[in-house]
Amino acid sequence: MTTPFDEDTGPPRRISILARLRARFLTGLVVIAPVALTIWLIWTLIGWVDALVLPLIPYDLTPARYIGYNLRGAGLIVFLVFTILVGSVARGLIGRTLIRLGESLVNRMPVVRSIYSGVKQIAETIFAQSERSFETACLIQYPRKGIWAIGFISTTAKGEIANRAETGGELMSVFLPTTPNPTSGFLLFLPKEDVIELDMSVEDAAKLVISAGLVYPNQIKPEELPRKQA
Repeated sequence: MTTPFDEDTGPPRRISILARLRARFLTGLVVIAPVALTIWLIWTLIGWVDALVLPLIPYDLTPARYIGYNLRGAGLIVFLVFTILVGSVARGLIGRTLIRLGESLVNRMPVVRSIYSGVKQIAETIFAQSERSFETACLIQYPRKGIWAIGFISTTAKGEIANRAETGGELMSVFLPTTPNPTSGFLLFLPKEDVIELDMSVEDAAKLVISAGLVYPNQIKPEELPRKQA
C-alpha cells in the first residue's frame, strides 16, 4: 500500500534529443572556443606587426614585389631578425658604447628624457631576465584583516622606503593585481611576517586572478597540508 509521501519509483525520465544535442554543443564549444580564440589572437598579432613593419621596408624587398601580395607573417619575420641583430650588436663593446652615447643625448632632451626613461624601465621589468621579475605568488590580507588576496612578491624594500617605514622588520614589495586584468594593480609594502608565500607558480596564480577564481591550479588537497600547531 502506497501513500502520497512515498518516493516516486517509476521509470527515470528519458532525456530528450534536444537536451542531448544542447549538452554536446556546449561540450564542443568548450573545446573549440579556446583553440579558436588563441588562433585568432595570434593571427591578429601577426597582422598588427606586419602593418607596422612592412611599410618601413623598401617595396623591392617585400614579397608583394615578386608574388603580387604580402605574405602574412613576413613583417613578423623581419622584426624578429632585426631584433636579434640589434640584441647581438648591443651585447658587444661597440654596441654598448653606442647605446651609452645615444642615452646621453636623450638625457639632454627634457620631454624625451622622461618618456624614454619610463618606457625603458617598463621594458626592462617585463622582458629582462633578472631577479626583479616576479618569482613567487603570495597571500596577503587586503583591504582589511580577514579578507585575503593574491599578490606577487617583487623584491625586498630598500632605500628610503625601508628606512622611513617604522615597522621594526623587513618590508616586502608586493604587487596586488586586479581582476580580470592582472597587468594593472597596486604596489604594497608589507611586513615580511604578513606575507604568506604560496607553492603555486606565478603562472597558476595569474590564471586564478584572470579567471576570477574559476580556474584553480592542481594543488595538494587541503587535508594533506601540514596543520599549524597552536
